[in-house]
This record gives sequence, C-alpha cells and structure tokens, in this order.
Amino acid sequence: MVRNLSAIVKAYDIRGVVPDQWDVDEARALGAAYAHILESERVGDSRRALVLGRDMRPSSQWLGDAFAHGVCSQGWDVIDIGLASTDGLYFASGSTDLPGAMFTASHNPQEYNGIKLCRAGATPVGQDTGLAAIRDLAQNGPPSFDGPLGELSTVDVLSDYASYLLNLVPINPARELTVVVDAGNGMAGLTVPAVLNSPHLKVIEMYFDLDGTFPHHEANPIEPANLVDLQAKVLEVGADIGLAFDGDADRCFVVDERGLAVSPSALTALIADRELALHPGGTIIHNLITSWSVPEVVREAGGVPVRTRVGHSFIKAEMATSGAVFGGEHSGHFYFRDFWRADSGMLAALHVLSALAQAPSDVTLSTLLSSYDRYVASGEINSTVADQQAAIALVRAEYADSDVAIDELDGLTVAGGDWWFNLRPSNTEPLLRLNAEARDRGVMIEVRDRVLGLVREGK
Repeated sequence: MVRNLSAIVKAYDIRGVVPDQWDVDEARALGAAYAHILESERVGDSRRALVLGRDMRPSSQWLGDAFAHGVCSQGWDVIDIGLASTDGLYFASGSTDLPGAMFTASHNPQEYNGIKLCRAGATPVGQDTGLAAIRDLAQNGPPSFDGPLGELSTVDVLSDYASYLLNLVPINPARELTVVVDAGNGMAGLTVPAVLNSPHLKVIEMYFDLDGTFPHHEANPIEPANLVDLQAKVLEVGADIGLAFDGDADRCFVVDERGLAVSPSALTALIADRELALHPGGTIIHNLITSWSVPEVVREAGGVPVRTRVGHSFIKAEMATSGAVFGGEHSGHFYFRDFWRADSGMLAALHVLSALAQAPSDVTLSTLLSSYDRYVASGEINSTVADQQAAIALVRAEYADSDVAIDELDGLTVAGGDWWFNLRPSNTEPLLRLNAEARDRGVMIEVRDRVLGLVREGK
C-alpha cells in the first residue's frame, strides 16, 4: 500500500523521513511510475535504460534496490553506478545520454532520504516538468506491463568522472598546496581521493569514512557550526585552503588560510572570471541574492550577467535559454554548461584550487579573492511572521517615496546607490528571508536593522 506521496514529493525532488513517510513500497511505485513516464516520452529506438546512483545513507541501498525493481517491472533496464556523488550521477546521465535517479537527502539529517531525478543529459525533473505526474501515477499505480522485464547491471564511473572533471579544469600548479577537506562522512569521501589525487596537492582528510549517521557533524556546510572543525584544522596545519562538502557532494564551501569562510558570491565571481577567459563574451547567470560583485566582475571581464530568481530550476532554465557558460548561487551551487548545465561542487573546488595553484607563492587565497569580494553582506536572516505579504507590503511602503530602485522578481528587492536588500518569503515555512549588502559595514547594518524592525515590530 503506497502512502500519500504529496508529503514527500517536493518542488524539485523527492524527500522525506524513512520509514515514517516512505519506504520500499513507495520507492518501488516511484520507480515504476518514472519508467512508465519515460516510455511515454521515448522517441524512436532510443534505449530503454536508466542510470541509478546512491549516497552512503543505509536506507539508500534498499530504497534504491526497490526503485530499480519498479523500473525493471516496466521493461526498462537499470544501470547501477553504486555509491556516487550527485554530480557523479549527473556525469553518468550526461555522458550516456540516459535518464537518471540519485538516492540522497543531500544535507538533511540521517533519518531522511530522497530521490533526485533527471532526464537524459542530466536535465532536471521538477514539479512542472514531470515530477507531479510521476507522483500521481505512483500513487494510483501505473498500468500493468506484460512485456519482458528490464535487466539490472552495474558499472563503475568514478575514474571516468574524475578524468572528465580534470580535463575541464586541470590544476597545472606552479606551486604545491596544502588542502584540508572535510567530507562530513558524505560522498566527498569517495570522490575527493579520485579527483584530487595529485602529487602537487597535499590533501589532509577529515571525516572521509562514508557514514550516513554523520557521527561528527551534519554534512551541511552552509551552517557555520559545521565549519568549525575545518576552520580549526586549517589553522592548525597552516593549510592554504579548506574545502567542505555537503552529504551528496554537489555543494562545496571554502575556508581561506586565515580560517575564515569564503563568500559563495566571491567564488561565483572568481569562477565567472575564469570561465569568461575560456569563453569570451559569454553569459553568466547569478541569482538575485548574490553580491553586486558578481555582475560587476562579469561586465569587467567582457561577459553578460543575467539575474534570476533564487532556486536551481530558474538557474538551469535560464542557462538553457541563454546558452550561459556558468551560473552561481549564493547557496553554494555552481552550474557549468560544459557539465550538462548541472551543478558540481567538485568542479567549483577545482576552479579555486587551479587559480590558487597558478598564483605566485606569496599570494594567499584571501589575497586572491579580495578583488572579487567588494561588499559587506548581512548573510541570510530569517524572521517568523504570520502574514508574509503584509510584512513585505509594509517594507515596500516605507521605501516607496525614496530615491531607490524597487523590483519584485522574487519577493522585494530595494536598491540604493551603494546598498541593496532582498526580502522574500519561504515557500514552505512562515518565514521571511532577508539579505542585505552595502559597500560600507555601517550602511549595511543600518539597512539591515531598519528592515528587520519593520518586519518584526512593524516600525
């Protein structure tokens, strides 16, 4: 009996608590439904096959097996790539031009699991692009299938994945680097040794054992508490750089030689600069809470910046229509045209390592990034409010008669001469999320506190 899938089928993926919200019955039904949808879309004599990967969570094994059984029950083959990062699954999908399924709950706690689905060429599947239809079909059961069952095979793509990434971004060092990597007991413990296997890199490993119970800390480096161990180790060993990956290793966060977290916006600007050197005049996508530094750097490098809403579906859609060479989000997701427009934390890490390795020996990471980090940011600040739209309207009215620019692409964005803020509602919680930035710290604090006062106290 399949439970209510509406609780676990989200806007961009499938995610919920195991076994409370879903288990093997739901996984099997989702596999059968996805295969049925894929068959209805199949063109000509294209292969009936799907690639499947899974992270290190204990439930990923049995949920993945059940999903594969559902796929095979509809006459589709499953190519199981085994343990993989999410960008490893995207590589498998892109390089074989086959649809895929990745079993992971990314940065969520150990009791969660989920599925990220993609069509051939690593094209994402969301609510508006098939996920809702898959949910409904799985809920009710796909039509019976009386043809031959699909077959299950296994293949190891790790070395090909590593080679592909290193071909895109070779390190070519002018000097050796000491790199501390916190894998958070996630899939970077598998991928980092394969990719960063260079005599010019001294890699100091932290929490590389694959363990979906996360015995040291959650594999969610966007939370400052989960960077503390890495920051301490970087200072202890005098490392040049620290890298922290989330559970499925599709996001990478960076710590500089001072033990300070690097702004993902600064990384976006750095990578954009490097991509534009390879693709002059190219388009770069950035979401509206990335720093003003990003479009400034893009224009200075001769590129075209394009601003989007927050969320990977908007980034990927805009990349597809504009032909952009790169896209970055302040959440630590980085997307590459040469990687099927998919996100890869490892490719982002390679860009930073390559840039630092090619710099003179007296150039530190903080020095290298200084020209890409031009503003002072508040970070994302959440406020619980009963009426999101009323609070946004109050803030908008406060600035309506001021000499500012106002837009409502995603929530409310107000921009002055040397400052801006964005206030946008959460899609799932009664929260408003504030991001503010200014050239001067005092101005940023003034803007931040003014908006928070309106949101939280109405004054």
